[in-house]
Amino acid sequence: MFPHRHLLGIEQLSQTDIVTILDLAEKYASLNRQQHKHLDVLSGLTQINMFFENSTRTQTSFEIAGKRLGADVMNMAMQASSIKKGETLIDTALTLNAMHPDLLVVRHPHSGAVQLLAEKVNCAVLNAGDGRHEHPTQALLDALTIRRSKGRLHRLTIAICGDIAHSRVARSNMFLLGKMENRVRLVGPKTLMPSGVDKLGVEVTDNMTEGLEGADVVMMLRLQKERMDGGFIPSEREYYHRWGLDAAKLSKAKPDAIVMHPGPMNRGVEIDGTLADDINRSVIQEQVEMGVAVRMAVMDLLARNLQGGAA
Repeated sequence: MFPHRHLLGIEQLSQTDIVTILDLAEKYASLNRQQHKHLDVLSGLTQINMFFENSTRTQTSFEIAGKRLGADVMNMAMQASSIKKGETLIDTALTLNAMHPDLLVVRHPHSGAVQLLAEKVNCAVLNAGDGRHEHPTQALLDALTIRRSKGRLHRLTIAICGDIAHSRVARSNMFLLGKMENRVRLVGPKTLMPSGVDKLGVEVTDNMTEGLEGADVVMMLRLQKERMDGGFIPSEREYYHRWGLDAAKLSKAKPDAIVMHPGPMNRGVEIDGTLADDINRSVIQEQVEMGVAVRMAVMDLLARNLQGGAA
């Protein structure tokens, strides 16, 4: 079973935990391709989505996941909430707790905010991305996509390319792919590598040709300009020339290498648009599809623990 009360990050999960989630998500991926997609495993439970940062893909995915499992789903518009009036995160947590939700899905711009909320509420908390810290369901849906494409999730060479420093997606993927015994390479400009990267147990290079050599998976990241304060890249045109994925750079990877991107994409900056749409190489649309299945699996597993009081 799944021995956790919350899903706050990948770092706390074991190999067994990861496989448990992915195996259940496989079943939900099959369900989602059927005409009748609804179950009642969350019937009678209330799911609240709290997004302090804008999100279309993740919030919609969590909403669909909850509704397909039979939960009562509510989206709180945090930009228009009492937070704007100066209410603290703890006040918000206490207010929510008084409403007795069962599942709380939270995205927040500050690392650690979701952990703080989890300590103050009695329900299960799912981290939908906190600052530069983690985005666990994105790493899990990436893992499911890789496993379905490659038939396994171990002993693969995976290149994570681009804006590593600002990416919670990269961080969660490093944890997950490392736990599953893969060879992980970080590829991108030195200015976009996190401090202490040499202690993360990954290979690091600023050369795309070198980084993509023999890769099974090429995972591109969004250039997060909103988290930058200038000086990180020379120009978007130069960035694309050196670190954007095109056919020439991809030719260094294995012939059957898959291309991934968590979205939203900056076409012509991180990735060539034609390559992003190439159904023979790109699994970007499958990532979106697997997102719903993974979020259904995680909420199902956490709901089973609501009565059991898992750690």
